[in-house]
Amino acid sequence: MSKSILLIGSNGQVGKELQQNLITYGKVITLARPTIDLAQPDTLRSAIRENKPQVIINAAAYTAVDKAESEPELAKAINATAPKILAEEAKKQQAFLIHISTDYVFDGNSCHPYQETDATNPLSVYGQTKLAGEEAIRQTYAHHLILRTAWVYGTFGKSNFVKTMLRLGGEREEIRVVTDQIGSPTWARDIAATIAQLIPLLSSEIAGTYHYTNSGVASWYDFAIAIFEEAQQLGYPVKVERIIPITTSEYPTPARRPSYSVLACAKIAAVLGNHAPHWRERLRRMLKELVVSG
Repeated sequence: MSKSILLIGSNGQVGKELQQNLITYGKVITLARPTIDLAQPDTLRSAIRENKPQVIINAAAYTAVDKAESEPELAKAINATAPKILAEEAKKQQAFLIHISTDYVFDGNSCHPYQETDATNPLSVYGQTKLAGEEAIRQTYAHHLILRTAWVYGTFGKSNFVKTMLRLGGEREEIRVVTDQIGSPTWARDIAATIAQLIPLLSSEIAGTYHYTNSGVASWYDFAIAIFEEAQQLGYPVKVERIIPITTSEYPTPARRPSYSVLACAKIAAVLGNHAPHWRERLRRMLKELVVSG
């Protein structure tokens, strides 16, 4: 059955991919800055009341992890207050809210992949505000699905780890990359495809919190090595000759990051009936598209 879908954050890495993935599931209304401002609650309320969607997808967030440490109020407005408003309006409209969250709600002290039910303990303002957004959604009792993901990169957008590495690799002979933070690199397109697959399944029975990433694990150093190996095979211009592994303490940042944030994804795999593809294979496909597009 065709649905009316309101997509917030349509210009982001995941939002751009969602625009293409959602077309077959109904009428898609896209909203992004400057048309809508998540820091201005009235614009959110107006958008939902005017469009009366059956499904609301929030693909927008304050994602500048380090900058959030000096802009906590803005991060809170976008990551915590805005989701609360979306959930309140979704409940009034009897709409289903899909909200994207993050692995940064965990502290990284685990030695096994995080389950949806594991205790949260964010280390940064970004993680704290994203967790606050999750909790606000749950407390409204709106029909919702919270999808935590991690280490997102995409074909669209100017800034993500893959594109940063390619830029630096074309400028420098040596790059230093952190090797003691472990996670699962995840292509934005796969997140979008997963959300699209969930649209026809939405019901009170599957409401709740889920984890989704590409399969496999890596450090940022491993990820960087793979980026350059794949890029060179595709003929991408690479100048870098040495990638030096360093520790987090050697590369201090304003925000603390979890040292281990691998997410267990069996719950969503059971719902969808399939498992996520491996991160290395998806990286290869993304880089092929970058090369073709120039």
